[in-house]
Amino acid sequence: MTAPQRGLLAQVSAAHLVSHFHIMTVPALLPLLPTIMSVNFVDIGIALAIFNIVTAVVQAPLGYAVDRFGAMRLLKIGLALGSVSFALLILQPTFWVLIVAMALAGIANGVYHPCDYALLSRGIAQDRMGRAFSIHTFAGFLGNALAPLILVWLTINLDIRAAFVVSAGLDLVVLLLLVIRATPSVQAPPITRTITGEPARSRLRMSVLGAIPLLTLFFLLLNLSTGAIEKFSVAALVAGFDVPLATANLALTAFLFASAFGVLAGGVLADRTERHGLVGAIVFALAALLIIGVILVPMPGIALIATLGLAGFLTGCIAPSRDMLVRAAAPAGAEGRVFGIVSSGFNVGGVLGPILFGYLMDNGAAIGVLWASAGFMIATTVIVLLQEWLMRLNKNRANVVTS
Repeated sequence: MTAPQRGLLAQVSAAHLVSHFHIMTVPALLPLLPTIMSVNFVDIGIALAIFNIVTAVVQAPLGYAVDRFGAMRLLKIGLALGSVSFALLILQPTFWVLIVAMALAGIANGVYHPCDYALLSRGIAQDRMGRAFSIHTFAGFLGNALAPLILVWLTINLDIRAAFVVSAGLDLVVLLLLVIRATPSVQAPPITRTITGEPARSRLRMSVLGAIPLLTLFFLLLNLSTGAIEKFSVAALVAGFDVPLATANLALTAFLFASAFGVLAGGVLADRTERHGLVGAIVFALAALLIIGVILVPMPGIALIATLGLAGFLTGCIAPSRDMLVRAAAPAGAEGRVFGIVSSGFNVGGVLGPILFGYLMDNGAAIGVLWASAGFMIATTVIVLLQEWLMRLNKNRANVVTS
């Protein structure tokens, strides 16, 4: 990997860390917000739903904007807007300001996936693409893992405003990095390949009608399955399994950090195999079994932490293969819009999940949160196997046509 490619990967990965830190800011504070803001879990679920609804609405149009106006330009705008959204909560940490902040943060969040994947797809060598995707995703998972540790500590020991200062300030640091340390590859024209000619347009239509809807559903189920753990597992373990808060937080931390390192392992796998769907199906099925084990088998604290850590490692392994599946479905020059479309599945899951899991928590069905997570993991496994089968079928048809 050349120096400009490494610089580009570092910048995009730093932005991805920020995006996931923002995604986890409110969920990380979930056990504390009902008391601080005088709200219930459904109220917080509504705020998270607004964040995801806005992202889902703007993400596909932003994908087209990325391909039209340039990924790096929009990435900088997204970072600036994300900082503004959490700065509002520094001034007035109340429920209605939270709603406004989540709407603005949702717009900012819609920028990251189309921008990041377009920059990587056009700027990284093909034989390093799987590992580049894994490093990029590792940075995002690291943002997930750091948010609870940093923000809960700041809220307990200082004030909730201190937590929002960190969330807002992190954007500005990375934005400054992108402005000052721009690499030649970043400053190059944003699009070097365009969709021209009937064969290319035909391929885009086939992708839209075939792989893309299934991949969007895959992203939706992926968010529901892991989102239950990332955002509601602490509250569910405390309320439904009588796990001490400190132990539940450690278990979530183990899940998040192990997910990040699972991504790196998944990147190596993604560069060594073309059977990305099969790899994803196997690891996700194993993760589902581990979550079911947590539900059915009483575990001491150390075993619970280890089990959720292993489940996190397995769910992380699927991320680079997931990205390679989407890239394979994206025609040249359309990476931004394809990633924008399929990533909207994440946001639809982000709308449905918090409301569903918040409802379960408010109605005394905390154990149902983990059952839902395991069920969505099994459904994800089925979708991945179906996607793998369709890709193999299309490849075989293409080989027949060319021969």
